[in-house]
Amino acid sequence: MAKSPEQEHPTKAFGWAASDPSGVLSPFKFSRRATGEKDVRFKVLYCGICHSDLHMVKNEWGFSTYPLVPGHEIVGIVTEVGSKVEKFKVGDKVGVGCLVGACHSCDNCANDLENYCPKMILTYGATYYDGTTTRGGYSDVMVAEERYVVRFPDNLPLDAGAPLLCAGITVYSPLQHFGFTKPGMHIGVVGLGGLGHVAVTVISTSPSKKKEATEHLGADSFLVSRDPDQMQAALGTMDGIIDTVSAVHPLLPLIDLLKSQGKLVMVGAPNRPLELPIFPLLMGRKIVAGSNIGGMKETQEMIDFAGKHNITADVEVVPMDYVNTAMERLEKADVRYRFVIDIGNTLKAA
Repeated sequence: MAKSPEQEHPTKAFGWAASDPSGVLSPFKFSRRATGEKDVRFKVLYCGICHSDLHMVKNEWGFSTYPLVPGHEIVGIVTEVGSKVEKFKVGDKVGVGCLVGACHSCDNCANDLENYCPKMILTYGATYYDGTTTRGGYSDVMVAEERYVVRFPDNLPLDAGAPLLCAGITVYSPLQHFGFTKPGMHIGVVGLGGLGHVAVTVISTSPSKKKEATEHLGADSFLVSRDPDQMQAALGTMDGIIDTVSAVHPLLPLIDLLKSQGKLVMVGAPNRPLELPIFPLLMGRKIVAGSNIGGMKETQEMIDFAGKHNITADVEVVPMDYVNTAMERLEKADVRYRFVIDIGNTLKAA
């Protein structure tokens, strides 16, 4: 007979979980494994709320299992390390993102692309090597293999740094891979976000976000995708576009913004297929591609880059018992720009 979540492992743990596709989260007792020889155990202080969490608690992607403890933007302080751990010690600031395992024998794993391993193990709602279910960061304690733990620079605040473990690497990786960081490139970002020194145009359905995008987040320009005149004026002007939108939306207007040989990179994950017109691709040798988070080496690079340049997310820190309200607001896009749960101060065991 299968063991209950509380009895699967030797160490008691506590968090919040969804029990069915209503997506409503409530207090949940479970357990974490003992610290293995290559494992890092840490006290969770903050965990970001990602749009993926909303999809997963509601089973909108069709592979959720319950009870489900979400959270893959997890940060905290190391409390114990295994005997063979080399990179971390007690007291270190660390994080765990979207992955906690992979096969370590395929070409992707050999090339530091664990995120594309066919046997990649997600941080929550997946089956771990030992057959138990992985549980995420809406919880008091986390245990992960050293390979999947990221060191946080001392100057990077844990609360505003947490979303970088998913949202940050999701944008950083395609910027690097597709050559969008070269000086002089004109890059569009669908959905609001701030990106370094390249010429960035934020493409949004909401004219009200213009001031925030250009004055606060440092975008070079702002394009309202519902304004035909603005879109017409911008035709064929962009080298690349990163599309972060998780809702169903038309692709043709974005493809039309690209120069010849431009690239539209999808990083959002709508729960229904999008329509892809082929003729505009043929006529400009344009590419539509996808990108999914990043491997562990690249994730550490991104966190180090963020620390060096003081890059953080704009966050609204909320208590644990606010999580259901936060999910409702996230569904309505009522957040600037990421929710982060204050686990350390507000998660109280039942």
